Amino acid sequence: MGMVVEEPAAGVVLVRLDRPERMNALTAGLMSDLERLWYGLRERADLRCVVLTGTGRGFCSGADAGFLSAERAPRGAGLAEELSFVPGRVLDVPVVVAVNGVCAGGGLHFVADADIVIAAESATFLDPHVSVGQVSGIEPPSLALRLPLPVISRMALLGRHERVSARRLYDLGLVTELVPDADLLDRAVAIATTVASASPAAVRATRRSYRRLSDAVVEPAMRDGWEDVQRHWLHPDATEGPAALQAKRSPRWAG
Repeated sequence: MGMVVEEPAAGVVLVRLDRPERMNALTAGLMSDLERLWYGLRERADLRCVVLTGTGRGFCSGADAGFLSAERAPRGAGLAEELSFVPGRVLDVPVVVAVNGVCAGGGLHFVADADIVIAAESATFLDPHVSVGQVSGIEPPSLALRLPLPVISRMALLGRHERVSARRLYDLGLVTELVPDADLLDRAVAIATTVASASPAAVRATRRSYRRLSDAVVEPAMRDGWEDVQRHWLHPDATEGPAALQAKRSPRWAG
């Protein structure tokens, strides 16, 4: 399945992306499995908080190169269906994301959608879309309330050449806590357990209040960006980038 699900405390579900040999890269199958998991968890009356992290050296390296090089098609009718592999868009309980290593590309969706983000001191963040011929259309607007626009634009335009440290993103407010690598998971579970100890009804209503603001501001731009992403699938660079990555050669971009 590419993930491991545990329950380390009452009301807390821990999900670990588990493709360490591929830096927990996303495939169509893994995204579908995650979507089914979130919809299943949504039915649980005892659920209070979810923790998401990765196994191995990476949190999530984005879309698998094999997935990018295959014929592309939307996962559903719109943005909501496309991003239904992200827990916070399905669940009504808080999501704590613990970034344990590299967080790249599509992995930024988990961070942008989290209620609380903590990170290992060694974690790094990047958006390599343009370096592999893809449009970064959803990630930049999704981060717009969490990071300054100049930082977002550097990540989006410099691609794999702009790797940002967890310390830098802590200083900017995206990461809310830096944790020694060895302590990251314990700390994430401790935060989730604290959330789970509060009034479930109050927590859900509080979460709705601030996410309503976020959705009103960034969701329209994310929908427009998703249209840009899909239009670009017809461009030759969209297949040339992944092919060059897999062949370990420099891409030959169209004019």
